[in-house]
This record gives sequence, structure tokens and C-alpha cells, in this order.
Amino acid sequence: MSKPVVLQMGGYPAWDEKPLNEAFDIRRYFDAEDKAAYLSEHGPSVRAIATRGELGASRDVISACPQLELVSVYGVGYDAVDLDACSERGIRVTNTPDVLSGDVADFAVTMMLAQSRGVVAGDAWVRNGQWAGQGALPLQRRVFGRRAGILGLGRIGFEIAKRLAGFGMQISYSDVAPKVYAPDWAFVEDVELLARESDFLFVAAAASEETRHIVNAPVLESLGPDGMLINVSRASNVDEEALLAALSDGTLGSAALDVFEGEPRLDERFCNVPNILLQPHQASGTVETRKAMGELVRANLAAHFQGAPLLTPVI
Repeated sequence: MSKPVVLQMGGYPAWDEKPLNEAFDIRRYFDAEDKAAYLSEHGPSVRAIATRGELGASRDVISACPQLELVSVYGVGYDAVDLDACSERGIRVTNTPDVLSGDVADFAVTMMLAQSRGVVAGDAWVRNGQWAGQGALPLQRRVFGRRAGILGLGRIGFEIAKRLAGFGMQISYSDVAPKVYAPDWAFVEDVELLARESDFLFVAAAASEETRHIVNAPVLESLGPDGMLINVSRASNVDEEALLAALSDGTLGSAALDVFEGEPRLDERFCNVPNILLQPHQASGTVETRKAMGELVRANLAAHFQGAPLLTPVI
């Protein structure tokens, strides 16, 4: 019996590539020099797409695969998949939630701590001799007991809040509606008000047209010159032009970012503005989580072709 043909949009770690190739007839789109010609040749036989969150699957790719039944996303974000194109043809979409929530939440809190306490600056202070030559690092800011706002109290936002509770922080959140599983945290519907009532604003919302640039100039102004923005969601949720301006003129105190528009080629101005911690989109980047993500991608593919319920359906 022939294996189902799966179009692979981007590379995976070696521990995922081997079992993926054993279970399915993999067509490596990302290796093709002439991608249009490759799609024209292989698209008609493709029954599933295995992709990554940032790569997704465009309408053009979906249209080139007339037998497509499933798009399986390696990642929690699926905004790069054309869901309208999938819905029109009854194509199912899955992602890999839950398995990465803990690591992303850990990293969000790590960035808050590192930026607040000057961890990166302190390392440089020691290494370049300033400690010996100039004395102690300038005083930093505490974290415990302060106010945290979480924009998007889904799986990741909830895990962030749980961790922040251990710091004795006052926790508020914004979402489409109050969450029954968060009775001890304050629901604040208006994002500007949430920012005004926060010392740290964590962005953990799923990306959509509705959330594009939801963190804009007024929100950053409300967060203020002593506030910190931490983004572990999608770059599109933050207006980067407004953020760069707010950091440059002191409207916003600081930021810690793990995601950027056009990454990995981010706007070069980010490397020159003050008070910002830059990270290479690595919030879920642990061996344990990435293995679990790969397993879930394959499990969804296997379930679909076995006629079993999908484990983590989006649509």
C-alpha cells in the first residue's frame, strides 16, 4: 500500500525527519529551487501539508494541491495558514498547542526577570572589566509584588499568569471575555486600561486580523516610561513603528521581544534603541518541547489517514 503524499514546507529537527519520512511519502518543497515548477509537478498528488507556524500554507500552495485534505502545523500559531482557503474546500488544519505552553511561559518570565534585573548588562559589566574599574552595576528594578497585565489569557497566557502569581504580583488580563478559570485575576476589557494598570504587559494573544497592532502607540503610552512590554506571541500583535518610537523617546520604559516582523531579518533599528532585550524566537526552543511538537504533528497526520479523530484540530 502506498504511503500518503505529504508536502513538507520547511525543515524539522533530525529526530522528526526520520519518522516522518518512514511514515509518509514526503515531498520537500523547501529544497526545490523552482518552487512553482515543483508545486506543478507534485501538487496534484499531495494529500497533506506539514508546515511550521511561521511558514504556514498560502492560498496559492493550497490551490496547487487539489487532493489536499489536511494542513498539520508544527507550532501553536496558524495565522500563516490561509484558513479561508482551507474552509472553502473542507481541508482540516491542526496545530501543536499545550505541549509548548510551559516552555513559552517560562521564557516570558525569564525575559521579564532578565530585563528587570539587568542580567545581560550585568554579564557584560563583569566581562569587560567595568565591575573592577567602575564598581557595582547601576541599580535595577524589582519584580515581585508589582503589577502584571496579560493580553490573551489562553493556554500560554494562563501559564504565564500562574508563574507570576508565585512572585506575589497583582495580575490582570484582557481577552474576548472573562475566563471562568481565572476567578482570582482581574478582567480588564480595554487594552489601554490594562496597560495603564500594569508595570509589565505580556502579549500572549493569538494573531489575527482583529489583533493586528493591538499594542499600538496609545497602549504603549499607557504602559508608560516605567513599564515593560514582553511579547512571546506574534510580531503582528505589536505595532513595531510605534514601539521603536516609544523606546527611542522614553514613552515606554523597556521591552523584551522574542518575535519580529520579517524575522530573522528584523528591523535594524531594534539593535540600536535603548532598553530592549532581543531574542531569536526561541521561547519554545527546548529539546523536550520540540520533540513533543514533532510527535504531535505526526500523530495528527497519522490520525487523519487512519480515519481517527484529530488530536488538536483548528478547523
